[in-house]
Amino acid sequence: MTNALHIKTSALQDRQGFKLASYLSLGTSELPHDISERLRVARAHALSQRKVAKLGAAQSVTASGGSVALTWGHDEGLSLWGRIGSIVPLIALVVGLLLINSMQDDNRARELAEVDVALLTDVLPPAAFVDPGFIQFLKTER
Repeated sequence: MTNALHIKTSALQDRQGFKLASYLSLGTSELPHDISERLRVARAHALSQRKVAKLGAAQSVTASGGSVALTWGHDEGLSLWGRIGSIVPLIALVVGLLLINSMQDDNRARELAEVDVALLTDVLPPAAFVDPGFIQFLKTER
């Protein structure tokens, strides 16, 4: 989220810079030649300084370890315990989902076993086994 904010801020700064440059360029045709040359040199110097600043930021990322993925975005002040604390909820979620799946499998097996026990222990007429509502009858009788 901070990276998106940085990109948005950078875009706004670029837009403001282009707008300011267009306003400054409107009046340059009326200036004397020596002043317009000094302005051109100052603009070139400002642009070269801006490129150096962006290059310095890119070099600091590569010098610190390589990529954004290796540094978890950027250092948000998270220590080792902070990073472990941010992973623990994810691990708890996965373990919880596995437990729920296991419990549902056990419940389904228990229900099938109860139906089998009811079928094998009851004295039923043979016509009950072909009745389509027989399983429903066993479930509602409990």
